[in-house]
Amino acid sequence: MQTISPFLWFDGNAEEAMNFYTSIFKNAKIESVIRYGEAGPGPKGTVMSCTFQLNGQQFMAINGGPHFTFSPAISFFVNCETQQEVDELWEKLSEGGEKQRCGWLKDKFGLSWQVVPTVLGEMLQDEDVVKSGRVMQAMLQMDKIDIEKLKQAYEAT
Repeated sequence: MQTISPFLWFDGNAEEAMNFYTSIFKNAKIESVIRYGEAGPGPKGTVMSCTFQLNGQQFMAINGGPHFTFSPAISFFVNCETQQEVDELWEKLSEGGEKQRCGWLKDKFGLSWQVVPTVLGEMLQDEDVVKSGRVMQAMLQMDKIDIEKLKQAYEAT
């Protein structure tokens, strides 16, 4: 069966990133770490590439050098069921990075994430365009998504 895994390019800090991400997600594990040997091209013993899982999704990372950097054009979308999940992931992933609007953040490695409660999508898809419009307007005012404020906007009369 064919699988598709994100492959992330880092500049010498792939192992640090892998350890950071696997420390944040409860269902995470490191699968493999490949280190440079005598032949290089990196210093012997440093990480060339690594593979890890976050919530069952495999990620691959390489220390490819300074040639490429991350862009918000690609982000990882994390569905959360509770405000506690949103709060915890938002704080941990944004540590050392940048909190942005509408549930987006950039982590300390420059990788973009969207930390979003599942209920937001449900409210935005409501057939009542007035309700869904109020939810959209509420969300556009937020950095971290607040489920209670979304519900208040949804239920406003």
